[in-house]
Amino acid sequence: MIKHAYANINDISLHYASNGNGPLIMFLHGFPEYWKMWEIQVEEFGRDHLAVAPDMRGYNLSSRPQDVSRYKQKYLMEDIRQLAQHLGYEKFILVAHDWGGAVAWTFAMFYPQYLKKLVIINAPHPVIFERELRENPEQRKASSYMLLFRSPEAEIKLSADNYAWLLNMAFGDLIREGILKDEDIEGYRKAWSQPGALTGGLNYYRAASMGALENPGKSAAEKLAATTGLPGINLPVLVIWGEKDTALLTGCIRGLDEYVTDLTIRRVPNASHWVVREKPLLVNSLIRDFLEQ
Repeated sequence: MIKHAYANINDISLHYASNGNGPLIMFLHGFPEYWKMWEIQVEEFGRDHLAVAPDMRGYNLSSRPQDVSRYKQKYLMEDIRQLAQHLGYEKFILVAHDWGGAVAWTFAMFYPQYLKKLVIINAPHPVIFERELRENPEQRKASSYMLLFRSPEAEIKLSADNYAWLLNMAFGDLIREGILKDEDIEGYRKAWSQPGALTGGLNYYRAASMGALENPGKSAAEKLAATTGLPGINLPVLVIWGEKDTALLTGCIRGLDEYVTDLTIRRVPNASHWVVREKPLLVNSLIRDFLEQ
């Protein structure tokens, strides 16, 4: 029942998959995913919502701007706002993972009037991630791959041998455990092989500020400046966190209640960064419970 369409918004064409009718619930993926990571959720929540999963700008079938600056948060947030407007909605539920979560956190800070509820899956609040990169050596080590992703050599390394390095780095465990099938792997290869798509995904890293990773020894005044001035979040927020995430450690949810007033955290001890892939029915159940509160 999943349908596909394009929205010409914000000077780009955004491809999205959708299912159902009713209140809008939108699902945002991260790197190196595309809309299909949410297929089970789009099917489930399309039973009583309009469930929409876009290819974020730069990915798969959506436009892939070449200018790195076009991947800054102000453009990514506006993509989401205009997509909801294109679909005819003034308020909606936002569910997001990884880089999609980074966009969703910022969207909730600056566009709270558009959101009913927010669900974040293994994506750190920007202030807490800044803190962890500066104060937690283990998180800096876990995030060191981001420096490669920002480098000019990234595309060559990640695409080598028909994307073998990228597949193993991102999804090696899921492939070995049989969670990702051959058709899933071929779907990724096809999405990454769209002209400019791998660069589009990497440009999220290149456009972001990585000062805490590249120069953790900044002065106390500079550290303070980097973590102040962002609005708090007052709408209901559910955070689902796979505790076996090796890239984003559990310190990323410590102290989150300082920045989110209506917060629910659901830890999943036996899941990784890819909890959506590993335990889709549990994720659906946690979201359902949250929406019904």
